[in-house]
Amino acid sequence: MVKITPLGGVGEIGLNCSVLETEKAAIVIDAGLMFPDEHMPGIDIVIPDFTYLETIKDKIKALILTHGHEDHIGAVPFFLKNFDIPVYATSFTIALLKAKLAEHNIGYFRHTIVDKCEKLEFDDFRVEFISVVHSIVDCVGLAIETKDGIIVHSGDFKIDSHALEITDLVTFSRYGNKGVMLFLGDSTNAEKEGYSLSETTVRAKLEDIILRRTGRVFIAVFASNIPRIRNIFELAQKYGLKVFLDGKSMVTNVGIAKELGYLDFQKELILEERDLERHPSSRTVILTTGTQGEPMSALTRISHNAHRLFKITEGDTIVLSSRYIPGNEKAIHGLVNRLLRLGANVFYEDISEVHTSGHAKREELRLLLQIVRPKYFMPVHGEQRHLVKHSELALELGIPRENILLLKDGDSLSFEKGLLVSKGEVPHGRVFVDGKGVGDVEEMVLRDRRRLSTEGVTIVLLVVDSQRRILTYGPDIITRGVVMESSITGLIEEAKAIISESVAQFLREDLDLDFLEEEVQRVVKRLFIFHFDRRPLIIPIIITV
Repeated sequence: MVKITPLGGVGEIGLNCSVLETEKAAIVIDAGLMFPDEHMPGIDIVIPDFTYLETIKDKIKALILTHGHEDHIGAVPFFLKNFDIPVYATSFTIALLKAKLAEHNIGYFRHTIVDKCEKLEFDDFRVEFISVVHSIVDCVGLAIETKDGIIVHSGDFKIDSHALEITDLVTFSRYGNKGVMLFLGDSTNAEKEGYSLSETTVRAKLEDIILRRTGRVFIAVFASNIPRIRNIFELAQKYGLKVFLDGKSMVTNVGIAKELGYLDFQKELILEERDLERHPSSRTVILTTGTQGEPMSALTRISHNAHRLFKITEGDTIVLSSRYIPGNEKAIHGLVNRLLRLGANVFYEDISEVHTSGHAKREELRLLLQIVRPKYFMPVHGEQRHLVKHSELALELGIPRENILLLKDGDSLSFEKGLLVSKGEVPHGRVFVDGKGVGDVEEMVLRDRRRLSTEGVTIVLLVVDSQRRILTYGPDIITRGVVMESSITGLIEEAKAIISESVAQFLREDLDLDFLEEEVQRVVKRLFIFHFDRRPLIIPIIITV
């Protein structure tokens, strides 16, 4: 019997992590992170809960990575701190992972670089790595043979016949002919009709923008998008321009890609910082980061005229060559507006073909489903709306409704001799990473943070003589983020009098002092609701002497 369980990536974008297991062996596919949303104030990243993996630790044979994006490798440092498991991935993915692990002070880790089309065995699992095209190089899908059936994982993919790498439809078809028991399919763009835009179309648009330039050209792109960066370098070479790399991740990723042969350019093409001022503006391309309007990113600082190297001048061109990550729209629109006010020409996805997704749209998803022809289908890598749309497409193609498996994180499916025999659930969840703290922030803390961010905090300080049961100091009242204290001096004095009276009454009645905090909270809460209709976080500090 073979069991598959997604620990993340089913019902959200990010957190991609799945485990396949038999009675004596298991393999983990990807260990990705998710970036926090507006409901997670102060959180740096979110990673999957690996609690279940602890229970099967002794039989895990490998961590297999499909590619090097953060939503697939971002949680690996946290995984490796708890599991001494060998990592298997392609060369570019391993190189990115090494740089990431170095930031976590992890030097040595067991790993093997795999080639596309390579086949490896892990006890009950025989895995073939299948080349796919995505918005980063060196990506793979997986074909996993077990004695109970073949499982195929698409990885993140698109079909682009003009790309330098390929989505190996021949190998996917070979497994389709052998008979695929279960297919896990990338669902990110399942809502979008047609075919994804080719990278050659984006290149042509960037070339047109470069040809019409009058000043510098700033191109903001994800540092991992090596196919896009490669096209920019080739266009710079073609038109006698020089490229300046702005941002640590950009410098790191370009260096890795050049070392591994994914970028090929002469050293003279790179513009050094010391040469920026004297190099002609009209022959300068700045490759930068900050496509999502991140507060501390290079492009955001440029838009505020706060960058140490660049000030936008009339005639400069800015290209945001990336998609909008959901939730970042307001920040990106603010970034565009500021750049326009500074006099720049700004191109972005809404108005120009300066970006294409790395994920397949519906016709490409249809084609891969028709090639693989699975008995069971499980949509992955997407929010619920994406999974549902992908399921509808599978239904259109004749896969029986009962064989379309819409799961959520933690659900497990067990197959025996090609048939689904049982369903279950394992421990799962999300772990919040805040600074150096991993898992020490839970929902209660986040709830308090959200309340602080919207309602503010009120601190009430008093000293009580526990023997004589009298109030000996206070109450002092301090508010932050509620209202200007100078504007409510009268109310604070009134509050002090009411709290003093209520506390005195409480003490006279010889009630348990453990409940005094609740009494103070009740009184202060009632005051703020009555006068302001606000509910700040109320923190009584009661010192007993």
